[in-house]
Amino acid sequence: MGYDLLTLALGGDVMLGRGVDQILPHPGDPELCEPYVGDAREYVMLAEEASGAIPQPVGFDWPWGDALRVLREAAPDVWVVNLETGVTRSGDFAPDKSVHYRMNPENLPGLLAARPDVCVLANNHVLDFGERGLVETLDVLAGAGVRAAGAGRDEEEAWRPAIVEAGAGRRVLVFAFGMPSSGIPPGWAARPGRPGVAYVPAPSPGRAAEVGERVRRAKRPGDAGDTVVASVHWGSNWGYEVPRDHIQFAHILIDSGVDVVHGHSSHHPRPIERYRNGLVLYGCGDLIDDYEGIPGYEEYRDELRLLYLVTLGDEAPARLRMVPLRARRMRLERAGRGDAEWLAAMLDRTGRRLGSRVGLGADGMLALRAG
Repeated sequence: MGYDLLTLALGGDVMLGRGVDQILPHPGDPELCEPYVGDAREYVMLAEEASGAIPQPVGFDWPWGDALRVLREAAPDVWVVNLETGVTRSGDFAPDKSVHYRMNPENLPGLLAARPDVCVLANNHVLDFGERGLVETLDVLAGAGVRAAGAGRDEEEAWRPAIVEAGAGRRVLVFAFGMPSSGIPPGWAARPGRPGVAYVPAPSPGRAAEVGERVRRAKRPGDAGDTVVASVHWGSNWGYEVPRDHIQFAHILIDSGVDVVHGHSSHHPRPIERYRNGLVLYGCGDLIDDYEGIPGYEEYRDELRLLYLVTLGDEAPARLRMVPLRARRMRLERAGRGDAEWLAAMLDRTGRRLGSRVGLGADGMLALRAG
């Protein structure tokens, strides 16, 4: 049975907490337990010093900026982001952590403005305010009709894929899980009867095979129109090197029936690989955050962001286009030609070891070249 082409929109880390939460219409408690910053509003001041005044409060659609028009024009069948913040009023700061993200539930329209189909929660900030904060996050998202993947009230729920009906009998299954290399504490792993995240202790072949078996059990038998995204929070914050065990892990997932590996955790985009007919995004980078004005790591240009558009069809290699964006005043803008050229050159250079070539089209979008 043949199916029409399917388009997925994928975003990296969406951090609507802390400083971003403070500029939205209903800022929550600004208290922080960080070594050098005790009030989330200080991040707003840093951003203003770097980029200019931010009108406060901003509208709920402000952080997304030009990305909303991109999404409207692309009209993806399914839109997935990594929501890297608790949506909670909990004050239970997780111990032994220097950074905590929370978003006031009354600011949830700041997420809903972009209408994501699935929010991945398997990351190193969803339990920043304890199990109480995680459960409230799950309840708030469910109450708004937003599917969550990668965390739950127990192990079974945490590993349950989010399923999106994509028309004409097609489904998109989103499995989500995280690893300690991204900063997820082992104690955050969901257990029978205990809330937490879907946790993979290491990117080993055996662990990849276990995830692959979950995929095989969830997919409908035969050519039933199921597309699978494996969304994984892994790796360090900075750098372009992709560890060999990450590559092997991703390949086993594709061999097991995954169509797209949606990697995140790094603060900037990492290399891309086409493997067989599948696609591996090793690190999508941040999409929304409050990092403007924070010095260090300038060579990675972390103010530049990408929105990934993946097109899948029967027995054909996945096609990838990327929309270059730039964060300014805690708002996404379309990146200029020079910034887009920088992103294309960076991805082309760092992806060559994986056999990937990236170019910039006349329309200002980046594309993974066929090869």
